[in-house]
Amino acid sequence: MLHHVMIGSSDIERAKSFYNAVLGVLGARAPIEHHNDTGQLRLFYIHDGSTFCISEPIDGEPATAANGSTIGFACNSPAQVKEFHDVAVANGGISVEDPPGPRESKLGTMHLCYFLDPDGHKICGIHRPG
Repeated sequence: MLHHVMIGSSDIERAKSFYNAVLGVLGARAPIEHHNDTGQLRLFYIHDGSTFCISEPIDGEPATAANGSTIGFACNSPAQVKEFHDVAVANGGISVEDPPGPRESKLGTMHLCYFLDPDGHKICGIHRPG
């Protein structure tokens, strides 16, 4: 259903360093860098048919995180959920909610982690068996 997600960053080099480390846990490579027609740098992480993009805001205003939003990344195991979280925290992310681990739901047991990236965007790592 989704083609891509784009978030803003007020410090694109900090975001690049953070996401190179964090998305590297999932197997993503360094991003494709592109300057748009008005000069903003954009980073495109392309992996397993999805694209995660980071951009300097086009309007020149500081980037803001969306209150109530979460961007979830699929992990291939509970161990990868924990590594995804730990690498994020080691690279400037802030752990939020419960520690990484299992959560019971109507869909069964899922393994989750949540953290804020350096720009305040809420990120989730999720492994749902089967």
